[in-house]
Amino acid sequence: MLQPRIPVNPLPTGIVTPPIPPTPMTDIEPVQAPAPVPVAVPQTTVQLTPGSALALAAGGGAAVLIVGTVLVSMLLAVAITGASIAVIAVVLRLLVRDMQKGR
Repeated sequence: MLQPRIPVNPLPTGIVTPPIPPTPMTDIEPVQAPAPVPVAVPQTTVQLTPGSALALAAGGGAAVLIVGTVLVSMLLAVAITGASIAVIAVVLRLLVRDMQKGR
């Protein structure tokens, strides 16, 4: 029931041309490939001196502090915006209530 069915095309569609056999060329001279250049094996080990390890740790700590500062400042901006919108909503509600009372 769920077997795939592959369509069969018994007759070719379009124009069919027979393949042209390649003609041998005898006047071409073979070209020698250049010798391969030896590739230097890269050194895969990383050697950390105490100074470079300290610099790496300091750089990582600075990056964490900078990202944390940016995230906290964005959160603070959202909180201040929300609080100011809430104050504006309360003031507008009071103004609308005063207008409906006819004062």
